[in-house]
Amino acid sequence: MLSSLYIKDYALIKEVTIHFGKGLNIITGETGAGKSIMLDALGLILGGRAYVESVRNGAAKAVVEGVFYLGEERDRIAALLLENGPDAADELIIRREVSVKGASRAFVNDTPVSLNLLKEIGDRLVDLHGQHEHQAILHQENHIGYLDSFAKTGDLRERFAEESGRLLELIASQKEIERKREELKEKREYYAFRLKEIDSVAPQPGEDQELERELNILENAEKLLSLSSEAFTKLYDGEVSAYDLVSSALKEIEALAKIDPGFVPLLPDLEGALAGIRGSADTIRDYRHNIDLDPAKLEANRERLLAINRLKQKFGGSLEAVLEAREKFLTEIDLADNFAQHLSELNKEIAQAREACGKLALELSEKRRKNKGELSKQIVAKLAELGIKSGNFEVKVTQEEANEKDNHTVVCNGKNLKFNKDGADTVEFYISTNAGEEPKPLVKVASGGEISRVMLALKSVLAGMDRIPVLVFDEVDNGISGRIAQKVGGALKSLSGFHQIIAITHLPQIAAFSDIHFSVVKIEKDGATSTHINRLSAADKVNEIAKLISGSEVTDAAIKSARELIDGGGLFD
Repeated sequence: MLSSLYIKDYALIKEVTIHFGKGLNIITGETGAGKSIMLDALGLILGGRAYVESVRNGAAKAVVEGVFYLGEERDRIAALLLENGPDAADELIIRREVSVKGASRAFVNDTPVSLNLLKEIGDRLVDLHGQHEHQAILHQENHIGYLDSFAKTGDLRERFAEESGRLLELIASQKEIERKREELKEKREYYAFRLKEIDSVAPQPGEDQELERELNILENAEKLLSLSSEAFTKLYDGEVSAYDLVSSALKEIEALAKIDPGFVPLLPDLEGALAGIRGSADTIRDYRHNIDLDPAKLEANRERLLAINRLKQKFGGSLEAVLEAREKFLTEIDLADNFAQHLSELNKEIAQAREACGKLALELSEKRRKNKGELSKQIVAKLAELGIKSGNFEVKVTQEEANEKDNHTVVCNGKNLKFNKDGADTVEFYISTNAGEEPKPLVKVASGGEISRVMLALKSVLAGMDRIPVLVFDEVDNGISGRIAQKVGGALKSLSGFHQIIAITHLPQIAAFSDIHFSVVKIEKDGATSTHINRLSAADKVNEIAKLISGSEVTDAAIKSARELIDGGGLFD
């Protein structure tokens, strides 16, 4: 839900904070007052294009900030934010700044973000319909999603996306192997030479570190022998050794303890010290006996470490990189020597994956075709309520067979069909709004007002199935009046039970259904023009609707009609 929208120095708006609420939020005002400016500002924080001209005259920059309460959408948005940096919370604060110099910056929860991320977030939060971006229904690629929402194909689509993703990986591997065919023939000899070069040394994991340790010992063997001999002598083997001194002291303290028991606690420590000295002396003695003074071994280790370091210089700087290179050469040589076998095995996997994807694509297609007629029927009925009485709405589900050269296919009922992440179907909405006309593609023939009503009909049918929390309608009342306007208002009110609705209207019959009502006015003061947006009280709402009925001069009859409309009892054309 959009909790608030802060706009500063944007177009004709100097500074305003708009607090929206649940349900149906209606915006009214005279033509030219600036109602659409607010929607343009909203579009800006949803990833819309920024224009320097939108910065208010005399200001350094324009700022638009929206606060969204995520609710059930938190997990979906959190997953998107987790990949891109900003922290997720129950509230999402999106801010966009446009400077008079042309720079544009975007922030989510005070973290700078890219415009692409802003658009992704916006597409999950708001569907904006009118003369603006986010008109999802005008993008044919979105039609399949609406049909799938109605047909409840979610689980099938996820399974297909998973299987088709695996198929695409296999196809990519196939292309890579085929691309390598000639390259492998040319490079096999090179790989074999490099492999022989490594295997002539045959280094083992961690061997370089072990050699360095051994060399350090061998190069210092004489010093190690001298030091260990001296230490052994002082600890145990000298005329006056530590062992002898502690042993003598222990005997004396034992004698003292027989006279004075206060010395007894000292005995275990001295006995332990004596055992420690003996143990250390034994270890040093064994170490001294094992010291290798062999110059030949020293030289051999130096030469081997030098050979390993040469390999490290050639193949990545570390022994791990050398061993990884060896595995790569082995793999490439095996692929070159057994190319046909590898390709045959991969082709079998691809054929199996095409069949598996084809079965899921067929299930998806059957479910879509089974539900498309009912979706069309319900939308036609809803369009009739919204003033398009002679409307005809069709959902066309088609498939495209692949040619022999196309590798991007699934096998469905023995046919090779092109596919994408949604299956092997292409879905497109067709519409005619006048009797006797053949339905034509919606994206090409519908007017702005018709688009809004088609989307309103579609959203009303889908209702709780659509997860986008905020729907914005501009010009939903274009070309209608009277009883149809009341039907449109009722549809918006009903839809607001599932989504937060923000709608601009000129018609009192629609405005009367509002849960929250805003009035947009343009004020000229001291030679400057500014737009103000006011949230109306219940009494002000009556007056605003009366203005829509009678014009600038509010009459008692208009007031009465406004109250009747709000109460649901009045209707006029």
